[in-house]
Amino acid sequence: MTNFRVADAVAAIGRAAAAGRTELDAAEIGLLLDGLGLAQGEAGAAVDIRVGLTNTREFGMVISAGVGGADFALADGHFRKDSAIVHASTELTDGADFLARFSRTFAYRRLAAASRVSPDPVLALLFGRLVALGNALAADQVLAELVLDPVRIGDKPAVGAARCRLGQPAPKRLPRPIAKIDKLIHPGRIGIIGVSATGMNFGRIILKNLMGSGYPKDQLLVIKPGETEIDGIACIDSLAALPDKLDLLIVAVAAGAVYDLVDEIIATDMVHSVMLIPGSLGETQASREPAAALAAKINAAHGNPGGGPIFLGANCLGVVSHAGGYDSWFIPLERLPKPAKKPQRNSVLLSQSGAFMITRLSRNPWLDPATMLALGNQTDLTHGDMLTYFAARPELETIGIYVEGFKDGDGLDFIRAVRAAVTSGKQVVVYKSGRTEAGAKGVMGHTASVAGDPVLFEQVVRHAGAMVACDPDLFDDLFYVAGCLHHKDICGNRVGGISGAGFEAVGIADSMVTETASLQAGQLAPATMAQVQDILVTKKLDALVEIRNPIDINPGADDEAHLAIAEAFLADDGIDAVVLGMDPTAPSVMALEDSKLRPGIDINNPKSSVALMPAVVARNAKPLIGIIDGGPLYDAMAGRLMDQGVCIFRNCSRGTRALALYVEARFAADAIKARD
Repeated sequence: MTNFRVADAVAAIGRAAAAGRTELDAAEIGLLLDGLGLAQGEAGAAVDIRVGLTNTREFGMVISAGVGGADFALADGHFRKDSAIVHASTELTDGADFLARFSRTFAYRRLAAASRVSPDPVLALLFGRLVALGNALAADQVLAELVLDPVRIGDKPAVGAARCRLGQPAPKRLPRPIAKIDKLIHPGRIGIIGVSATGMNFGRIILKNLMGSGYPKDQLLVIKPGETEIDGIACIDSLAALPDKLDLLIVAVAAGAVYDLVDEIIATDMVHSVMLIPGSLGETQASREPAAALAAKINAAHGNPGGGPIFLGANCLGVVSHAGGYDSWFIPLERLPKPAKKPQRNSVLLSQSGAFMITRLSRNPWLDPATMLALGNQTDLTHGDMLTYFAARPELETIGIYVEGFKDGDGLDFIRAVRAAVTSGKQVVVYKSGRTEAGAKGVMGHTASVAGDPVLFEQVVRHAGAMVACDPDLFDDLFYVAGCLHHKDICGNRVGGISGAGFEAVGIADSMVTETASLQAGQLAPATMAQVQDILVTKKLDALVEIRNPIDINPGADDEAHLAIAEAFLADDGIDAVVLGMDPTAPSVMALEDSKLRPGIDINNPKSSVALMPAVVARNAKPLIGIIDGGPLYDAMAGRLMDQGVCIFRNCSRGTRALALYVEARFAADAIKARD
């Protein structure tokens, strides 16, 4: 490749943009490619690839590479994940790092097979130069898209055709005073406006939930003209009557009253943070223009001394902050589960949809996050703001996030925060909806969000270091397994599978490979096989079981046999994790809450798995995942083990798949930390 002069390439684009051009002509393309040190039309290996830069609405400058030429038009929907094209933020990658991502694609495999020598040095140089160009142009945003297709890689890259579109810089919002989020999470004084004195409206429910969650009554205040107290809480007539500044004001008025109230909040400057509960602010066609004007007013206030108040919502379910000692959801407490409390809450759940949080908690109360926060339609505070704040909280280990869409440019803040969280040892799990055209329309109607390209979203966010789920079930599984295994050693991808049900042993093996991650069955050492044989002899199962991995230990195996064999596998240097089928329907396993046929042979027995397995998990640094595949009869067994911190799944496919993706994410996080 010839000399690289990024300044010349930037200048070629800048001159065209200054002249009001929207696309570079052939001569300008030549100057651009010359600045990148790329030749046009020269012969190379007969494999076309497509490489480019795109200034995306959410993430800013993104580099992409994949199949090119005629194959590009055929690639959509016909390749496995990461095989057709790969994307990454130019800010978070470099030539070598992006080459590692590109090496997963079909295009790379074809190229490597057709090349006499490794194409890696030339590819790394090409990608590195495009990353440098993207970063040089990121600030002024005049580059909309640069596509090089086809590119042929021989001794040097040859560009068969290129297209470069120019754009206009998008207006930027002022920085939100993120430090004030602490006032939202740990408020010393809370005010509420919109509480009915006679009925049970949302405001009244929120007031009762605040009191029911233990928030001190003397630190609550209701803003209600003409009332002196409601439910024992003092009332004042207006914001102007506040004796001192509120840390948090919860606004539960009708949507139409919000606009004037926000003006008053900004003008009085007596509130640090605001929670906007009402919906219909930007989600309907009629409300979009006034909602945009409202957001502009709030944004302008951030230019005031002190940054002005921060606003959560609108269309916000509220916040549950155990650290702050309050619950502001408008869901009655009786409709939510009451889980066994963790000794230390170390996770947070951020969601654009309040209902998403409620259903997650209802399905798996063992998640029990320290904070659960609904963002709503991001009138002010965004996903990037919230993740930036929580990524810096040392007490947190796992952050789960449900995203419908980003405000312009906020995706870049978001992935910066993902990277900061991962490099500091945290785990980030993300699920984004709006993956289809119909889903994207639903997102716009729900929180006035633009959904964006789901493939680009997943790859950019996963490259930043997050675990990305493709559906709510996988989000549940990854958020849960991340919390359970955060302190376990992830040394490799070799797994031991154990079950007394033959189908389950096979199912564990079948579930070891996903689209992007894979586990393998570890090779058992002779000493391990001898130890397992001794266990089988002791349990009189040796004539029924062949020792292998995964192993079917027969329905006659009792709780002790399951756990003893699991520990033998865990002690093997060739095994990095164990998936253990607990076989709850097997007659020898103490899985029932109360056995009528065999009194005392149940989960309360000191020799049951419920009694013995927590100690096995605690004394082994490697992950042990239990599978309890059975119906409601075995809910008590699963619940009692989960209460004690044992990682339990209710079928082998979900448990093994979650482990595979988690191991992949831990390896990626280790690589990020080593590189950064």
